[in-house]
Amino acid sequence: MGSGQKGEGMTDLPPAPPDGRAPSGVLYPGGPEGHQPSSVLIDQTAPLITLRDVRMQFPGVLALAGVSLDVARGEVLALVGENGAGKSTLVSILAGLVSGYDGEVLLDGSPITAGSAKESIALVQQELSLVPEFSVAENIMLGQLPHGRLPGLYDRRKMDAEAQRVLDILGVDLPLRRPVRRLSPAQSQIVEIAKGLARQPRLLILDEPTSSLTTVEAEKLFSAISALRECGVAVLYISHKLDEVLAIADRVAVLRDGRKVTEGPSVEWTEERLIRAMVGRDLSQFYRRTPHTPGNVVLEVKALRAPGRFEDVSFVLREGEVVGMAGLVGAGRTEVAEAIFGLSPARDGEILLNGAPVRVKSPRTAIAHGMALVTEDRRQSGIVGSMATSRNVSLASLVAFSRGQLLRRSVESAEISRVASRVNLARHTLDRAIGTLSGGNQQKAVIAKWLMRTPKVLILDEPTRGIDVGAKSEIYRLVDELTAAGMAVLLISSEMPEILGMSDRVLVMRKGRLVAEFSREDATEESLMAAASDASTRNGERSW
Repeated sequence: MGSGQKGEGMTDLPPAPPDGRAPSGVLYPGGPEGHQPSSVLIDQTAPLITLRDVRMQFPGVLALAGVSLDVARGEVLALVGENGAGKSTLVSILAGLVSGYDGEVLLDGSPITAGSAKESIALVQQELSLVPEFSVAENIMLGQLPHGRLPGLYDRRKMDAEAQRVLDILGVDLPLRRPVRRLSPAQSQIVEIAKGLARQPRLLILDEPTSSLTTVEAEKLFSAISALRECGVAVLYISHKLDEVLAIADRVAVLRDGRKVTEGPSVEWTEERLIRAMVGRDLSQFYRRTPHTPGNVVLEVKALRAPGRFEDVSFVLREGEVVGMAGLVGAGRTEVAEAIFGLSPARDGEILLNGAPVRVKSPRTAIAHGMALVTEDRRQSGIVGSMATSRNVSLASLVAFSRGQLLRRSVESAEISRVASRVNLARHTLDRAIGTLSGGNQQKAVIAKWLMRTPKVLILDEPTRGIDVGAKSEIYRLVDELTAAGMAVLLISSEMPEILGMSDRVLVMRKGRLVAEFSREDATEESLMAAASDASTRNGERSW
């Protein structure tokens, strides 16, 4: 139940208006904090949304297999599951985006229709639906722009005022007249969320809402969710970030293979139990490594230096070895990776491959020497979102498929199929624009692109950021297979369990310097944190 629950499930809340929308006090005027409850009592135990034995079949795929679920007024219900578990199909049904399902979907006890879904439910998806050339305010109020004095015109001043009220709920300040195309990814994500809030929904569906947000921005969103909950708005929260789920949700429901396998109050869950329910196996199996002995040194970095970014970085990487690189945000880990790969070369120092010095002036020379880098921001620098997944996979290897001016499509297609199979990338995703895929499938495609080059050294910078638990497990499995075959892997990650579970050795950076190295046996969360932190971070700053 929502945190506004009193007595026997009854809460002082404003009456729902005749059109079925959320009370105007939820957002206007002044937001939830300015709302004065009425004397009308609404039974919080009566579900706002009810799903009964909902089934959905696509050609060759059973997307939902008899899902039953309730969402109460004033409740934050988290929906979790691996990629392909059925989450997207379920929310698309609720939002009225798809039809043809079996079973019942009820809103206030009555069958939901496209009209009632449009009036009462807002879906904020991970993939943005903004109009790049429109302003921030125009995007927020899209579909409900206030009419102006003349037909066909809207009241810009009123539009700006109403858009600003919504942004105030989120605790953020954005330039209302700025075109969305000029915003950062995080700012665009905030506009998308504000657009959903502006509709004053009775059910707000948030699909990976913090994927592009900073910690501070995410905290402001959580405060807004809590305020909406107090006013009786239901929130369906979908996220792969299980710490967020447990912090913000009242209840958690788990989907696996199109079925609801369990649900319960969030206080009864731990991250490990959630993962076990989502994937059907223990967390310890995620990081299982095949026993092996690292081979010869493949990569050696000597006294690498880039003033203002990092100083005097030296380490070695052996065949079949995973070396983790840990540290706080801003410690210089990504900068070292970019220098090794030639994206931003170091000023001083030496890079050796198989004992021979090499000059890496650009990514082109790094690739030619057998190195590959999976960047931390795949959307900005790892993929071409509008291009087909298959084209993204072969993008770094086109020369190998060319004969003169001609591209040998049959050879290219065969190689795409080979590497896609190796990373478990489904065939039907290859023809789709990569920007429409889940984060996990995008990352698998990026890794497949580099596997096509058969690198000796693979640098993974935050490889599981923004992907679900199932995709993480597949990437860990793949890393184990690659190192068992002799590939050397440098793993940069801000996830402590990932570093500890996957690394043979762990390097720790602090303020641009390599300050510690631990064997797999000696590396613990406490030892890594102690090495990565200094006095200022121990006294209250965010440390990881």
